[in-house]
Amino acid sequence: MAVYSNNMRAYEEVVEFIAAGTTPESIVDFQPSARAKERVGELIHREKTSGLSADEKSELEHYMQVEHLMRLTKARARQYMTHE
Repeated sequence: MAVYSNNMRAYEEVVEFIAAGTTPESIVDFQPSARAKERVGELIHREKTSGLSADEKSELEHYMQVEHLMRLTKARARQYMTHE
């Protein structure tokens, strides 16, 4: 169940950020935690070198989905900032 726990941490960072209240500027400035960055880097490295288990592949995919969502959100926030 460690993979679920790691996935939830990634999602929880984004949920906490949004729940605390945001502005377009804070969305653009949002960065994942150092731990989340380390974990993604580790998974990508292992994917390229030794391979990943099915659970680890799923975990990496979840991180990539969160990253994609945040990229879209940041792009929209930049639009709001330029139209103010």
